[in-house]
Amino acid sequence: MSQIAITDARTRLSSVIDEARTEPVYLMRRNRAVAAVVESGFLEQLLEDAEELADIRAVDAAWEETESLDETPIPWDDVKRDFGLIR
Repeated sequence: MSQIAITDARTRLSSVIDEARTEPVYLMRRNRAVAAVVESGFLEQLLEDAEELADIRAVDAAWEETESLDETPIPWDDVKRDFGLIR
């Protein structure tokens, strides 16, 4: 993990970007990390993973709600059939 003061990062932006290709570079203000520079592919993967995790949590919450209400889930094939998506 690399850390650099924001004031130093302004003068070394090119080298900060180069360094961020291999590991995150944390931008510091008053000895606290306030931002990070990361490789764009790494950020894209983080965002995809976060979206997938949110979907998993939503499914888990839906199952918990179904169980707490003592409801029986409707099979997906029945739903598709009701909407005319399959015969």
